[in-house]
Amino acid sequence: MRSDAPSATGAVVIGVDGSPASLEALRTGATIARAFDASLLAITAWQYPVAVAGMMPLAGWSPEADASAILDEAVETVFAGSPPSDLHRAVVAGPAAPELIRRSDSATMIVVGSRGHGGVAGLLLGSVSTAVAQHARCPVLVVHSAADAGARRRSHESAAAPLPLVER
Repeated sequence: MRSDAPSATGAVVIGVDGSPASLEALRTGATIARAFDASLLAITAWQYPVAVAGMMPLAGWSPEADASAILDEAVETVFAGSPPSDLHRAVVAGPAAPELIRRSDSATMIVVGSRGHGGVAGLLLGSVSTAVAQHARCPVLVVHSAADAGARRRSHESAAAPLPLVER
């Protein structure tokens, strides 16, 4: 487990999986951390995939190294090479939701994206954001990506559009 953060005490904790919504969560979390004069803790969780039909993961492949690369790339993308000095990173083994919930005991706030890389594309909230919002012991902000917001807006606009009149 890679971590340069001893704890989440008072930090704004961000769940990062590299998805557009998690990048927006990292961006938003940094703004909130500045407003609260809090540190920022970006967490990426990883797990070994379940073997499918007896298949084993590729030799030499490391899901932990992949998770670390995802976190580094997210930080680079969001902060363009100039991350906040109080940004800490943690790459942890295990499911993301329980780890974020555990850290909520001492966090100022948890910020997560509405949907990560898993799940069905049409869902408004993913399983991690739902679990964290339901069980965290601190405030939780669920952030949508710009693409999610645009899709919701188009959906609402089409639902609100008047139906065409049909003459008989």
